[in-house]
Amino acid sequence: LMRSSAASDVYKRQVWGLLTKKIKGAKIKEKEEEIFMTYYIKADQFFYAYETKKGGFLEITDGKFGEWTEEAPAGADILDYSGQSIAPGLVETHIHGFGGADAQDAEVEGIMGTMSEGLLSAGVTSFLPSPLTDDHEGLKAVCTVVGEHYQEARGAKVRGIFFEGPFFTEEKKGAQNPKYMRDAKMWELEDWQEAAHGMLKKIGLAPERDGSEDFIRKATESGVVIALGHSNATYKQAVAGVQAGASVWVHTFNGMSGMTHQEPGMVGAILNTPNTYAELICDGHHVRPEAAEIVMKMKGADHVVLITDSMRAAGLPDGPYMLGEYEVEVRDGAAWLPTGRPAASILTLKTAVKNVIDWGIATPAEAIMMASLTPAKSVNIDDVCGQIKPGLSADFIVLDNDFDLVATYLDGEKRYEA
Repeated sequence: LMRSSAASDVYKRQVWGLLTKKIKGAKIKEKEEEIFMTYYIKADQFFYAYETKKGGFLEITDGKFGEWTEEAPAGADILDYSGQSIAPGLVETHIHGFGGADAQDAEVEGIMGTMSEGLLSAGVTSFLPSPLTDDHEGLKAVCTVVGEHYQEARGAKVRGIFFEGPFFTEEKKGAQNPKYMRDAKMWELEDWQEAAHGMLKKIGLAPERDGSEDFIRKATESGVVIALGHSNATYKQAVAGVQAGASVWVHTFNGMSGMTHQEPGMVGAILNTPNTYAELICDGHHVRPEAAEIVMKMKGADHVVLITDSMRAAGLPDGPYMLGEYEVEVRDGAAWLPTGRPAASILTLKTAVKNVIDWGIATPAEAIMMASLTPAKSVNIDDVCGQIKPGLSADFIVLDNDFDLVATYLDGEKRYEA
């Protein structure tokens, strides 16, 4: 019953109460009954999917969200976060590594231990480990590790895999190795998906590559989300990819053809396709706040996905690190290639949320939506995470008045405290 030392005091009291009752001789009915542990969270505000509830109490029962009420029942156990806010756990849909581990390593401990546990300190409770462009077998190894071990995650829950590549164009390779870049083939996807036991949720590609439209149609029919990026596509080619079924744009502005009055390019297509999701890296290096604001105004918080694109150096000191097969220098809040251009970031999702609030380009409710419900919707996992909703696992975060992280909860239990 005492699942972890991180269990809340309320939870401990309830378990002790049950044990005491049993010790005193409470009888167990012949027909087995479930015993539900219930407590109520008191806070100044609760960020729901499409509204912010002021004051009141949120019921947590057996590790799942219950109802919000203005008053808690008499005698209820109260977890008091007065003066603070409750938000759904953040959902990270594009992340390569954290704390020294990287999805590319295809190591169980690295993904299910180091990354999973470390991400709790970033307010993340659900994530998609994201390997870079690689050969077929290298990516299949990641699929095998995640597909066979995702339920062993010790912290943030692994909800699937995102392949950032390998179906990109060499012209917009970024910090990825062009020798692995190739045209998309369904046999590869099918082989990867079999190894992943269906956990491959999203794949990035450049829509101008041969056969892309046919691949997009077949992949989306199979349930895989297609994200367009690392591409030098024209506006027409990008829109054709969307019409074929693509619905996400890989880190908007970065690694794609820009917008001009003669050729709107990938950026123009992003701004002009209202029902698609635009990823944004809001660390102040990859995208200027003003550029991020334009995307948010055009797409809305329900179609902008805050991501980190972070590498293994996230959460670690500055210095040299490896990003895939390339060495990068981490300094000044980002990872840099020898050319002086930014590579993958070292951003955390809690910082991305705080940044867009502090920059004045999003309200707190919008910022939280772009880091929880919207990313979950973009990869079709909003039925299990990304929002406070009765019946869903009580994965949530506590924020202070400056929107700094106070604590992270999984299944109603405190797993991280700042």
